[in-house]
Amino acid sequence: MELPKHAGYIDGQMILGDGPQLVVENPSSGKMLSQMSGLSLAQVEEAIRSSRRSYDAGVWRDMPLANRAGVLRAFVDALGARSAYISELIVAEAGCPKASGVMHAQVGTPLKHAAEAIDLFLSLPEYEENPLPVSERINPMGKVVQSLRRFTSIGVVSAIAAYNFPFYTAVWKIIPALIAGNSVILRPSPLTPLSAMVFAEAAQDAGIPDGVLNIVLEAGLEGGQLLTTHPLVDMVAFTGSSKVGELIMAQAAPSMKRLQLELGGKSAQIFLPDALDKFLPSAMGVMLAHAGQGCALGTRIFVPEENKSELLAKLAGALTRIKIGAADSAETQMGPVISAAQRDRCEYFVKAAVESGGTVVFGGGRPPQLHEGYFFEPTVLDLPDNNNPAAQDEIFGPVVSIIGYRDIDHAIAMANDSRFGLSGYVFGGDTKQALDVALKIKSGTVNINGGVMSAYASSGGQRLSGTGRERGVEGLRLYQQLTCINIGG
Repeated sequence: MELPKHAGYIDGQMILGDGPQLVVENPSSGKMLSQMSGLSLAQVEEAIRSSRRSYDAGVWRDMPLANRAGVLRAFVDALGARSAYISELIVAEAGCPKASGVMHAQVGTPLKHAAEAIDLFLSLPEYEENPLPVSERINPMGKVVQSLRRFTSIGVVSAIAAYNFPFYTAVWKIIPALIAGNSVILRPSPLTPLSAMVFAEAAQDAGIPDGVLNIVLEAGLEGGQLLTTHPLVDMVAFTGSSKVGELIMAQAAPSMKRLQLELGGKSAQIFLPDALDKFLPSAMGVMLAHAGQGCALGTRIFVPEENKSELLAKLAGALTRIKIGAADSAETQMGPVISAAQRDRCEYFVKAAVESGGTVVFGGGRPPQLHEGYFFEPTVLDLPDNNNPAAQDEIFGPVVSIIGYRDIDHAIAMANDSRFGLSGYVFGGDTKQALDVALKIKSGTVNINGGVMSAYASSGGQRLSGTGRERGVEGLRLYQQLTCINIGG
């Protein structure tokens, strides 16, 4: 596999970096995958100015919407033609097992969503009428009054993607921002930057005007900070940790930038007594989904207290058959976490869980047979309550916490006892009862007996899980300015 050699795409040109060395590791081996000079701060500055010039010149913003959509469809087709290559890069740099179902979510799903987001945007009107009551439709002078909402582009968007789904989280930002007429600077995570350069190749193939999409790869954080503070940037879209999201909010505050922040989660799963048959595949799925590196995964699992011991035993037994190994092996069911630091974080929280009264039912450490790479065993914790550190903080690894509840009200109270609010899950044989429970969960998304991952349905967080929405109508309108136009006759 040939790896990208350029560290940036500015004004339609592939460029080499003149900043600090950007070293990308293969988490399956812990060894260096790629090394190049990242962009300097001055080069990131030029990317921002390039985006500003392209936006202010109107080369993309003022293009007829049908034409803009046509260019973006060619862009998505060019990405699709490289889907096998993108998958190879993600296996190598993100450590996502190539034979896992998550690989489709890494590449196939975002490509589908990209095409659908374009279609959805085309269905949205540029103008909408405000619902004035009849009594306000005529002013005191007898003139007919009309009030309209007009939607236009925002300007320059900084799109900062996450390491766990580097291609997907970039698509979520690039496509809505571009179809709305904005110019975009994409900054991938330094842990998984390589797949971002595929967007540059596709942009050239599709004929996206120079400066409309710029891409910056850097080794450190300075460029990312510039993208969230620079006065020429109008909006920041970020997927990542709550801690970094808090910093971005503060950095963007002086210039009041529009924000879309999809942050951490500690999502709850509630299994009602008539749906315990769904417990095993769901609990295993959390750990096997890219080694638990998903912010919306239901890592707090609530089950009836009287059934907890039996369910824990079944889960531990099933996990003995899981194949852990390198992401490029067809036999691997669960791969590594992204880095040594993330593996250490898993170890820290397992230790903290035990010190606070929890019990390790399965796993809890590094697989003894794997001497290289950043692997952590699928880990099941039996927690006495929801106050345990492992239930309150995001771990971002293959660690689930099983907590017993006395009754449904107890389960709901514990589910809502969290600083996060990204997603939630309720499983019940009686769908009406499951819906009643779901309506009481305080979360940006709540799934009943499954979930929907669609370009037409948005997701977003509450509390420390972020602000704004992605996908759906809300996720498109977020990249537009709203102007209220009143006509008084």
